[in-house]
Amino acid sequence: MATSTQPARKRYRVVQWATGNVGSRALRRAIEHPDLDVVGVWVHGANKVGRDAGELAGIAPIGVAATNRLDDVLALRPDCVLYMPHVCDFDEICQILESGSNIVTTRMELQNPAAFDAAICARVEAACQRGGTSIHATGASPGFISEALPIVLASIQRRLDHLAIDEFADCSSRDSPEMLFDMMGFGKAPGPINEGQLHHAQLCFGPSLQLLATALGLPFDSIEVVGAQGVTRNDVHIAAGIVPKGTVAATKTTVSGIRGGKALMSFTTTWFVSTDVETSDGAEWEFRTPSGWRVLLQGDCPLDISISYPVAPEDYADMTPGLTAHRPINAVPYVCDAAPGIRTTIDLPQIIARLA
Repeated sequence: MATSTQPARKRYRVVQWATGNVGSRALRRAIEHPDLDVVGVWVHGANKVGRDAGELAGIAPIGVAATNRLDDVLALRPDCVLYMPHVCDFDEICQILESGSNIVTTRMELQNPAAFDAAICARVEAACQRGGTSIHATGASPGFISEALPIVLASIQRRLDHLAIDEFADCSSRDSPEMLFDMMGFGKAPGPINEGQLHHAQLCFGPSLQLLATALGLPFDSIEVVGAQGVTRNDVHIAAGIVPKGTVAATKTTVSGIRGGKALMSFTTTWFVSTDVETSDGAEWEFRTPSGWRVLLQGDCPLDISISYPVAPEDYADMTPGLTAHRPINAVPYVCDAAPGIRTTIDLPQIIARLA
């Protein structure tokens, strides 16, 4: 049964799985954490195999060499694996859990198991039972902003009329051409909203909001998602290149949980490289800088909370990986202490960071 207290203070042996933008930040923070011992690193690229974990984290060597072999990781018998690859492999996950190692992951597939593939969840649950282990998925968005913070805000309510979460991301200072132009679609000709992007948004935020709604006793009847584009009126020069006039310079996607014929909760992402745009839905969009979130809770104790990142534009890219990486690090003791199985934000105690 979950309690509000922190786990007893002890040391945890951890392995960092994948060292991309978020994974390398998690690795560094795990190395620096007072209660974690990094005993291994799994890497995808052959050029990283054999390199020291400290080097991959951007700090001094620590005497731990990276591997790309699952057997090497299992042989270390870590207490917890920080699982952060770009693609989720449930064969790997089940082998790790069966071996006796817990998992904290930034992958979103198991953020709400009730909304995921039942057969896969049964496999993962069985692996947890065999290994006496647990797995928890979390991050910043979804995770912190769509689960942890709303749970706290709802604790002073006795009625919820609507919860609206808006995420604003000014991407103009990000020097990441592949991410901005290829993945996010900035600089492309406007056209029909990409169904793949809408589906991705629904998979990211729908299950997370449903988890929260169900915990509050207000489960959704359905989930809806809509998207729109903002087309720039002028050429836009950003860190990653040029966004030509007449191309996409902003996107807006809203995922809504419907109950009783109306939206009970919504999550809206507004990502942009320019605010001088014509919108495809004809609405005047709100753009907030600096980047951050707005959480508006309408109920018997209404709340309107704005969160921004007070960092200089040139420091933005260095700061943002921590938004996703740090909550999993702080969750390690709680997941290791949890009962076997897939454990959601609702199942675990409030995660309290140990900072010293």
